[in-house]
Amino acid sequence: MRTNLAQVANGRSVRIVGGKLDAEVTGWIEAVGLGEGVEVTVLRRAAFGGPLHVRTGSGGEFAVAKEVALLLEVEE
Repeated sequence: MRTNLAQVANGRSVRIVGGKLDAEVTGWIEAVGLGEGVEVTVLRRAAFGGPLHVRTGSGGEFAVAKEVALLLEVEE
């Protein structure tokens, strides 16, 4: 089932399968290791709609703005 990263519950792991991002954001996403095909686990969410804290399968941890997470397509 496909959804977006912002809808993934804390503790769940998903694979990034695409996104509707502009070139600049896509470049950042790929540079930090969150590109297509990468498995990520949502660790927690900041209060009041803040960023999501995620961990990649290789162990990198990042804060992803909710606006970006809404545009990243994922599947379980």
